[in-house]
Amino acid sequence: MAKDNDGTPKPKDPGKKLRKIIKNARVAMLTTVAADGSLRSRPMATPDADFDGELWFFTRYNSPKSEEVQENQKVNVTYASPKNDRYVSVSGTAALVRDRDKVRELWRGGLKEWFPKGKKDPDLALLKVTIDKAEYWDASENRMVDLAPAARRERPEMRGPGRRPDPPESPAPGGAQG
Repeated sequence: MAKDNDGTPKPKDPGKKLRKIIKNARVAMLTTVAADGSLRSRPMATPDADFDGELWFFTRYNSPKSEEVQENQKVNVTYASPKNDRYVSVSGTAALVRDRDKVRELWRGGLKEWFPKGKKDPDLALLKVTIDKAEYWDASENRMVDLAPAARRERPEMRGPGRRPDPPESPAPGGAQG
């Protein structure tokens, strides 16, 4: 573990840990809430991008997934790598984004398989997931480990007197296109 200037151990960066765990996971499962309250999950390609407290995915603006996100912004994103015993669950708030600069930044040629018209497709949108909670399975300790709130960026609406205080930052016990 890295040491601070005064020689005391420095805690590991939870954002860096999350980035490392999901780095090689090419596909995530995105779960949304349908109009009838049922949960719907679908595979989503994970673009290569620097993790900064938000996850980004390409989608169609006019799709059932987009409609569900506009009705209920709460989503869950899971990553699994059984070969490496890595499992991650991320809960957050989703938003549809139409930002050509961000599209250009995240676009990779392999996305043409799902979006044949490319980055100029008029129905192309981004789905931004701002992380509220992230946890991963620590196989060596046989338990889930909470990475949030440090793995997410603190948003202004999450501060202030109306918000419940964060629980202590201790590990939790316990054992593409639709």
